[in-house]
Amino acid sequence: MDLHCHGALGHSFDDADVTGVTAAVAFHREHGSDGVMLSLVSAPIERLVHRLAELRRILPDVPGAVGVHLEGPLLATDRCGAHDPRALTPPTTEAVHSLLAAGDGILRQVTIAPELPGALAAVRAFTDAGVVVAVGHTEASYAEALAAFDSGARLLTHAFNAMAGLHHRHPGPVGAALDREDVVLELIADGVHVHPTLIRTLFDAAPGRVALVTDAMSATGLGDGTFTLGGRAVEVTDGRPVLRGTDTLAGSTLTLDRAVEVCLRAGVPEGAVRAAISTVPAGVLAGDRG
Repeated sequence: MDLHCHGALGHSFDDADVTGVTAAVAFHREHGSDGVMLSLVSAPIERLVHRLAELRRILPDVPGAVGVHLEGPLLATDRCGAHDPRALTPPTTEAVHSLLAAGDGILRQVTIAPELPGALAAVRAFTDAGVVVAVGHTEASYAEALAAFDSGARLLTHAFNAMAGLHHRHPGPVGAALDREDVVLELIADGVHVHPTLIRTLFDAAPGRVALVTDAMSATGLGDGTFTLGGRAVEVTDGRPVLRGTDTLAGSTLTLDRAVEVCLRAGVPEGAVRAAISTVPAGVLAGDRG
């Protein structure tokens, strides 16, 4: 199961029709993902509301689609990565209620920067509605991330990426997630986003709490070239996607079977890797909390 995926074969879950969504999910299913969470990038609230309504009609006809993940727009501007900073918005009560109403039945996961005004109330509102809240794209300190986990968040969006690193005096969101036995840490194991040494270290530090994700964008399966993500131009070279003219990573071109290979080469035990693509992500959606 892949908890974080944006598309494949030129199809983005942000705007693809039922044929495109089906093709992208089917591609990932052919490469190790029995279940795929459809991740959407940041966009204005009204556009996301419209897209959620479309996906409510589309998803019942897509084998393997397990729901929708809103990776934005409730993110920190300074850690937005490839997301369009103009699309970001604070997690107001109105925004939260609009997204919950539009995503009724399909919205399974949302990423929030917990330091934003109103974020902890939003964490509780999403959690109370049965939506998994992830901490990510954030400038949060260790204490701010802990507060989000105490409020109900139980996932860390692509650990190490789009957040402060694991500093020896300021452990940040990664340290906070490691301290909470009921928090799962997403990991993009493509050999680009996280060094193999830290891949192995994370599995050692959080046994049974690492979920491998692809964060795969629409370019996945198509080789190198020019593509778009959330309306922004992305250049893919040697399988590495970056915003055009920058060195900012724009998701990945990873598939889950390749993530397994990268982890095994990094020295992660096979049993731990198997759990990271099956029982661990399934437990997140099932509501297991340690």
